[in-house]
Amino acid sequence: MTAAAQDAFVRAVDTSPVYALARETALQHAPGLSAGGAPDVWLKREDQQPWFSFKIRGAVHAVAALAPEVRQRGVVAASAGNHAQGLAAAARHFGVTASIVMPRATPAIKVSAVRALGAHVRLVGDTFADAERTAAHLAATRGLTLVHPFDDPRVIEGQATIAAEILRQHAGPIDAIVVPVGGGGLIAGIAAYVKARRPGVRVIGVEPIDSDALYRALRAGRPVPVASPGRFADGVAVRQVGRHVFPLAVAGVDQVVRVSRAEICDAMRRIFEETRAIVEPAGALGVAGLGRLAASRRGPVVAVLTGANVDFDRLAEVARRSAPRGGRATDAHRGQRRVPEAAAVSCAR
Repeated sequence: MTAAAQDAFVRAVDTSPVYALARETALQHAPGLSAGGAPDVWLKREDQQPWFSFKIRGAVHAVAALAPEVRQRGVVAASAGNHAQGLAAAARHFGVTASIVMPRATPAIKVSAVRALGAHVRLVGDTFADAERTAAHLAATRGLTLVHPFDDPRVIEGQATIAAEILRQHAGPIDAIVVPVGGGGLIAGIAAYVKARRPGVRVIGVEPIDSDALYRALRAGRPVPVASPGRFADGVAVRQVGRHVFPLAVAGVDQVVRVSRAEICDAMRRIFEETRAIVEPAGALGVAGLGRLAASRRGPVVAVLTGANVDFDRLAEVARRSAPRGGRATDAHRGQRRVPEAAAVSCAR
């Protein structure tokens, strides 16, 4: 990103209209997660957003930027659920018709929420890629504007408002911001803003071992597909990071770590014990990744809790796979493939 482009990006973020629907969420200290020699941990509570996900930010920013004649034709998106809810809410607010294509495996709580917001929902295929192809076809044949859940410059700008809030809420030193990664729009926006404003802050991504699109892309030097993304953390079950996302990630992301399903479940339990909030598996990735980071000596670490849209009937599985109070889940105990401690990629700039 050139200096002029960086300035324009920061300006767009700082003047974003996301607060038409989104709210500035709390940056909450987590003393329980900070105990026992761990870094000083703070939680960015995006699970407290309306519709319980950060995705409302990018959706509002993108729809607000559309010209009136474009709004009249309507918008379309493919989504596993959280972007769908955000776009449906933004479209309703601005008087725009929204069509949402969702994989058939999308949790029922997300499908119901999107329909309740007035969007037209189609359930197509088994993966995000299947839904994405259908959304692109609808855009091409019906003149709808495709609002991509992560690979859209306006959506990326909207998500970056999280970084602006973190830096405003915590004026002191921050060692790292730890970010869940699916398609990469959130971490791309956070990284671009943070490196412009406070370049010494590390930006670290966390992915499930079976949905590690950014990890693979950074190792390969280009976006590469994950053949069959795991569905446990459905909010980040994406085959490939976007073309707009990738250069921002290369420029601004310092490290990507991968975690197992057991570690995600353990993080969900630890978040509940700390906050009494139940986050979805994808929303817990930031906390799941804390155990794979070197001890912080430069300041606090902020973990972004991205969402809380989880079906209640999945919680029994989470409880089985997570560690009991005072313990820690292990992959061997849960019968899962262990993620090597070296499963991290650092990004040199």
